[in-house]
Amino acid sequence: MRMHHNTSTPAVGLISPRIPKFPKPYAPFLLRFNQSQSLSSRSGRHRIVLRVENHCSAMAQQIGASVDASNEAQGLNRNLYATIEPFSSGYLKVSDLHTLYWEQSGNPSGHPVVFLHGGPGAGTLANNRRFFDPEFYRIILFDQRGAGKSTPHACLEENTTWDLVDDIEKLREHLGISEWQVFGGSWGSTLALAYSQSHPDKVTGIVLRGIFLLRKKELDWFYEGGAAAIFPDAWEPFRDFIPESERGSLIEAYHKRLNSDDMQTKLMAAKIWTTWELMTAHLIPNEANIKKGEDDTFNLAFARIENHYFVNKGFLPADSFLLSNIDKIRHIKTVIVQVIVMYFSI
Repeated sequence: MRMHHNTSTPAVGLISPRIPKFPKPYAPFLLRFNQSQSLSSRSGRHRIVLRVENHCSAMAQQIGASVDASNEAQGLNRNLYATIEPFSSGYLKVSDLHTLYWEQSGNPSGHPVVFLHGGPGAGTLANNRRFFDPEFYRIILFDQRGAGKSTPHACLEENTTWDLVDDIEKLREHLGISEWQVFGGSWGSTLALAYSQSHPDKVTGIVLRGIFLLRKKELDWFYEGGAAAIFPDAWEPFRDFIPESERGSLIEAYHKRLNSDDMQTKLMAAKIWTTWELMTAHLIPNEANIKKGEDDTFNLAFARIENHYFVNKGFLPADSFLLSNIDKIRHIKTVIVQVIVMYFSI
């Protein structure tokens, strides 16, 4: 699930006047804050206000005018950190069936941070290491069940949100880490919330980007026609692959084909599902990202696992489960980065 849209207009990170700046280790990946100001309290709430510069938006101008310039983010870094290689990697057997690939990079003695990739089913990329300051962070990446280098590939058996939550704990214990910061975007934010609510005593801080709570209204908007208004050209092939008689639930219709006994049907459904995702990942089409949809191996894991989670409503016991349990993590310092795209008819 990709809900983070990039536009040609840069987003500017601003600190709300009453919100103190985050010292390390709570400073997130690209936003570097002045470390001289301490937090007012351990239990206080903190937020980042994102402003999209747009001269057509009076609201954006009002928000910008209301922010005290002395509290703006200092040294905002718009670039990723330099390319780095892992200092260790391996495989962890988490069940009789599943084995996960993991790796560590950055500072072996640094503050641990675990990166939770999206999808589900997308797997990690080398570029994911570059979100974090390698001099400060001990960066842990792993491929979730059935994704990336983890085995068996594209496997749906024993593959639920709660299996992944258990896997994160097993990896933490395997690496000898007492507690760590949790970073997740899109589906990774869903998993970050589920894990943190299950193990709040193991989490030092949370960074969430492009929040996705896996509620019915979110799935319906993205997969049942809402997003078609923004991406009509991408929507048509995604919709038209399914006969009109089955369009009452496209998620269900794709589930049937992604689990077909016919491999060609399965591969075609996976390619079309994945292409819809990749074409809508950025407001301005990103050709390099879309090109990933040419890889049948990637498509199969991504589409099958993602659809498996969505058709099962994320294996959450209630539609607003993550919101209903927010009190379990309210004390944990958290940064949320959410880009709101506004559309105007002129």
